[in-house]
Amino acid sequence: MTLGNYRVRRATLDDLDALTKLWQSMHLPVDELAKKITDFQVVENADSELVGAIAIQMLERQGRVHSEAFTDFAVAEHVRPQLWDRLQSVATNNGLYRLWTQEKAPFWSRSGLVKPDPEAMEKLPQPWRALKGQWLTLKLKEDIEEVLSADKEFAMFMQSERQRTERAFQQAKILKFVAMLLALGILFLVIGGAFLIMRRNPQLLHR
Repeated sequence: MTLGNYRVRRATLDDLDALTKLWQSMHLPVDELAKKITDFQVVENADSELVGAIAIQMLERQGRVHSEAFTDFAVAEHVRPQLWDRLQSVATNNGLYRLWTQEKAPFWSRSGLVKPDPEAMEKLPQPWRALKGQWLTLKLKEDIEEVLSADKEFAMFMQSERQRTERAFQQAKILKFVAMLLALGILFLVIGGAFLIMRRNPQLLHR
């Protein structure tokens, strides 16, 4: 991806020397990051010199943006939007549904990442919870497990409603049958009463 005088791409082993110098200048854990070099996206200038880098670690369908570094922070504000576009593309291509970062630059909060509420913090992968620092997060899409759970709950609710409706219809049928029996009973009583009256007073038929 080329934008302006800078190019953003995925890091390769050929970038290790340049990245090592960059990490050392930022006092980052070189040995640890070197093992994860392919997690990094790097920025080159027009002379193919590496001027910046940032990593995205993926775990449990979530991404941790970390270890931002630049040779000159005067360049950072120009290339961060390009790096951010690249990170979002990587996240989308890998089906991630949430991004996290502990980077402190104002750019990240301006880009939509916010302080997570307690509910969001429950979704932070366990291995990242030991990392010190304030988190920012951005929900990219619905968690498929949450969607499936919501669908399952909705299906159970609909089934319960159908059962309740069926019970209500069954009760209505029973009440209707009982009402019909009562009506027939009353009718028979009326007819029987009229018959007895006529039998005891046959002269009523001649009036």
